Amino acid sequence: MKKHIGKILIIVIPIIAAIAMLYPTYRAYDLNKIKTQVEKLAEQDSTSADSLARIERFEKQYGKDLESANNNRVKLGLDLRGGMYVTLEVDVVRLIDESAQKETKDEIFEQVIAETRQESQNNNDPVIDIFLKKFNKIARPKGKSLLSYFDIGDIRDASEEKIIERLKKNEESAIDQALEVIRQRIDKYGVSEPTIQKQGSRRIMLELPGVNKENEMRKLLQTTARLEFNLVKNDQKIVRAFYKIDKLLAEQAKRRKGILDTNSTSLTSDTASAIKDTTKNIAAKNDTTSSDTTTAKKADTSNPYAGLSEKEAQRRYLEDHPFTTLFLTFYLSPGERSQSMPVNYTADAFPSEGEYNFMIYEPMLKKFNEILSRPEVRSLIPSDLKILREAKPDERILKQSNVNAYNFFALKAEPELTGDVITNAVATFDPQTNQPMVTMGMNTDGAERWARITGANIKKRIAIVLDDQVYSAPVVQVKITGGNSQITGMANADEAHLLEIVLKAGALKAPVQIIEERVVGPSLGEDSIRSGITALVIATILVILFMILYYRKGGIIADFAVILNIILIIAVLAAFQGTLTLPGIAGLILTLGMAVDANILIFERIREELFKGRSLRSAIDEGFSKAYSAIIDSNITTGITAVILYFLGTGPIQGFALTLLIGIFGTLFTGIMVSRAIIELLIAKGATSFNFGQPKVIQS
Repeated sequence: MKKHIGKILIIVIPIIAAIAMLYPTYRAYDLNKIKTQVEKLAEQDSTSADSLARIERFEKQYGKDLESANNNRVKLGLDLRGGMYVTLEVDVVRLIDESAQKETKDEIFEQVIAETRQESQNNNDPVIDIFLKKFNKIARPKGKSLLSYFDIGDIRDASEEKIIERLKKNEESAIDQALEVIRQRIDKYGVSEPTIQKQGSRRIMLELPGVNKENEMRKLLQTTARLEFNLVKNDQKIVRAFYKIDKLLAEQAKRRKGILDTNSTSLTSDTASAIKDTTKNIAAKNDTTSSDTTTAKKADTSNPYAGLSEKEAQRRYLEDHPFTTLFLTFYLSPGERSQSMPVNYTADAFPSEGEYNFMIYEPMLKKFNEILSRPEVRSLIPSDLKILREAKPDERILKQSNVNAYNFFALKAEPELTGDVITNAVATFDPQTNQPMVTMGMNTDGAERWARITGANIKKRIAIVLDDQVYSAPVVQVKITGGNSQITGMANADEAHLLEIVLKAGALKAPVQIIEERVVGPSLGEDSIRSGITALVIATILVILFMILYYRKGGIIADFAVILNIILIIAVLAAFQGTLTLPGIAGLILTLGMAVDANILIFERIREELFKGRSLRSAIDEGFSKAYSAIIDSNITTGITAVILYFLGTGPIQGFALTLLIGIFGTLFTGIMVSRAIIELLIAKGATSFNFGQPKVIQS
């Protein structure tokens, strides 16, 4: 037995490895089914707290397991799942054109730009390099230099080298900016598992599974990013609006249950007005800043849940506050930014001074946004305010609970400034504290307005908003003059770099253009899966039948090796984050034929040796050894072709080549080593005959 342990391991280890690599695929499928069921039940829960508790239990129990399984499972390509494939190109030529001083542009410069654009359409070289080549050819012989057109007065000892360095840095920033904007927009759109990656020096490739509204997505991708600076208004005004939303929703729920009469006079005037005028903007009619001090104090000292058990009081509070229990509210008294207190919405008695902070868990966002979209709810929010959340989840909460939680803000609807006044932004480190910070520069008009804005809002927060998502909300410490600002408070250098990209979204003029798009409908994706799997199954069955009928017992061994080969290919794809595409399935079918071809060469050679009168052991040794060269030669030539296809091809062609390459290695291993190990084990006890499909079983 000991002398056969090596042969047994050759067979068993690949099977165990394949099971281990494919288990995440099964686990992801199983957990995603459970998650779907949990989300459906959460939507049916009577209170938001129950919904959150249910989802948090799932995340606590399965969250990390699901994330790991999704990362390591077999991924299906866009042609199998259905969706939209888009290639975007950043208009770097436009960026160069906008970077030049308007008053210095002449016909020579316009000619350089025109020829740069023309050549860049057929050339994948960096656009800056193409521009410099054209500039040297057209403008320089006419006495022009880069200093003739580009002003970088903020750089000392300006030179052509520094101008080129600035242009190249702006080109890189434009790509990073486009990537960040697109990533956030797709995240807001709700695309599941998108693929977003940089391609070459100026292109971005997107794979968007499940997207079939190409016009809507095209508009989403090509709309110019809007950068705004909005004053944060997390004050008494917004929490009183939230309090009124609670009353509105609670009374609507009671009316639906029949607890309140439809003509009940218990409705507040604000709530009744909101219900009556759902299609009108009546926010201006609501005096959300006025309050009856006596009433507020009385409400503050009374407890509407006095005498109830803790459980019943909690249930009643949840019923009475269906909106504010979706998120957390904290109050910071004036001058206190380090300590905060949770806010209770039992009574309309909120301090007028100080600041309120809000945080919401990701599972509650859908319901939160749905409530805010209702006309009767919108009418209760002051018309001069808008509610936006942060673009990134709070890292502290994520580390503690493994659930994304976002801060959100009430912002002044009218921006104080827009991004078109930004001239530059640089992520750097504070020389005194060595903490990351971002320096931001503005043009003359922006600098004057910024001085007025910061001077009037010292110790207040101004949010930096890109595409309706807040990236930072720093506190104004002093009046800022000269247009140069320093933004501090970033957790790390990555956060500072992200803010630099966001600020440059207003400074850089490099729109993106769609140069290629394909849409695969969901039904076509399902048809592709069905037809691909059908073809694979039929091909496998036919090959199995042929091998058994023609090579008998040897054919059964070859069939086992072929099936193991296919399983190993899919397992390796899963383990190395590969993607299975429709051409990949074609590669699997081709590998199927190549795998049995290896065994056919071996078995035919064994049959020849048996007919010559060799013993079974001698014929097997001779058959394997003399078939090696032919098998290896054929697989090497196919492998060379696959390598060329992989490195020179794109998209589906790469998928085919990758599957074929993995299949070649699998064929050599299973067709030669596994097959021989099985045969050696079967004849180990001194067998004198073995049926390889020869007309008569040859005796040794």
